[in-house]
Parts: sequence; C-alpha cells; structure tokens
Amino acid sequence: MYEYYLSLLKDIPEFLEKYLVVPSLVRLKGITYFCGMDYASKEIYNFKEKITRYDHSLTTALLTYKYTHNKEMTIAALFHDIATPCFSHVIDYMNKDYATQESTEKYTQLILDKDKYLKKSLMVDNLNLEDINYKKYPLVDNKRPKLCADRLDGIILTGALWTQELNEKKIKEILDSLTIYDNELGFNNLLVAQEVLKVSNNIDIVCHCREDNYMMELLANITRLGILNNLYSYEDLYFKKEIDIFKLLEASDNLKIKEMLDMFYNIKKENIVDIELPYIKKRDLNPLVKGKRLQ
Repeated sequence: MYEYYLSLLKDIPEFLEKYLVVPSLVRLKGITYFCGMDYASKEIYNFKEKITRYDHSLTTALLTYKYTHNKEMTIAALFHDIATPCFSHVIDYMNKDYATQESTEKYTQLILDKDKYLKKSLMVDNLNLEDINYKKYPLVDNKRPKLCADRLDGIILTGALWTQELNEKKIKEILDSLTIYDNELGFNNLLVAQEVLKVSNNIDIVCHCREDNYMMELLANITRLGILNNLYSYEDLYFKKEIDIFKLLEASDNLKIKEMLDMFYNIKKENIVDIELPYIKKRDLNPLVKGKRLQ
C-alpha cells in the first residue's frame, strides 16, 4: 500500500534527491511511524505494513511539491519531523505532555545545526536553515482543525495501514480532490472530504482506546527506566535508532526492565487494564471544502 501511495505522488524532483541521504534524515529510517508499536505484542497491534518517519517525511514532502512546486516549502516538509526521537510520541507520554504532544520539538534546531551535510546541501540551493523552518509554511504545518500536508499524510498512512479503511481507490480519490484555498489545503469534493473526516475520527478513537493508552504508557515507563539505569541518555533518543535502544534494554540485567519488556512484547489483550491518563491530544479536523469549512 505504501509503494502504491508513493507512486501516486510520482517522481521525486531532482533538487530533493541530495537531501534524501542527509544523515539526520536517514536516521529516521530507524524510527517507526507508529511510535515503536511495530515491536509490541501482535495481539494488540497488527499494522498492515511497517513504515518509518523517513517514509512519512518523504511523502509529506512529495505531497507539498505536488500541489505547490515550491522548493523551499518542499524541503521544509522533508525535514519537519527531523527531531522525532525513538518511539516518537511515547516520549511525549514520558514527558507527561499528553495534550499537545510537542515536547520533543525543542531538539529540532540542535539536530539541524549538527548536520554539516545538510548545511552543504542547502548552500547549493542558496538556502539556510531558517528557509526550511516548516513552521513558516501553513501548507506543511497548520494549527488544528485546519488541514495541512503533514496532517493529511498522517491520515492517509494511518487510515491505510492501521485502521485499514483506505484502499488504493480511496487514496487516489483523496489526492485527486485536493486544492489550495488561501494558503490552506482543502478539498473540491464534499464526499471525499467527509470520508477523510470519518477516517480521522476513527484514528482518534484508536489513539484514545485503552489498549493504545496502556501500551504507550508502558513503553514510556520502560524508556524512562533505561535512562534511570544509565543504559542511554535522554539525548540519545534523538540520535540513535529504535532497534539500538531495544538492544540496550534487552541486554540489561535489571529485573524490572526485563519484566516490563516481556509485557510489551507479549501481553495478551485480556491482560490490558484501564489506566487513568490526563487529557490526551484530540485530533480535531475541519477542512475547507470548496473554500468553506466542512463543519
């Protein structure tokens, strides 16, 4: 399904190719899109395919280019998730940032500043780091409930591979219905917009269900224990790959870590219990349809 989706976005523009091997971006090939849950008990999660934050970064960039043909905006979209740590939003849980899930973004500048290859590539295009600040571009990153390339790509990937509501035909219909209205991504087809909203609402349900809350909090606690036991540092989460962190945890002789890891890998659905968490991020969506809000 991912390869089909990628094919719909067509060719990668030549200017983007040199950025695809930037070290800080390549690291995202080792960061799973679904917050490390690809490694979790298969009784709890059964994703259709394994995709990474690198995959999401690429398709977000290609979505941006498809509808704008803007070089700076496309490169910004490619690097919008560059500060994603191992296990992604699990670290927001670890930081008790349940509501906004933005606690990890503070490392963005540090990661970009350290990447000399990226800076050299930008010089070729007469750009600097500020030019690719994705926060400058509403088409890449917009406040909820508005639609943007990052948000739409997340809906497509999650709807196809987790909730499995989107098939090849529906994905093509979505891409064919996209339009830009006053620097905002929207739809020219009401039925397609309603379908996307339905998928988004269903994603919100699975991301608030007791199983997902439990597993996200469990991995957050495991990750915190690893830091407390000096297996790795908090900063390591932004520069290592997930498999490296799991190997360090698995090699530990700490009995609590071993017990919790076993739960994470093997827990049965009937053993999942309700846990009380503060307000969790609501994935509101109210896109433009023919220039007007859907709701």
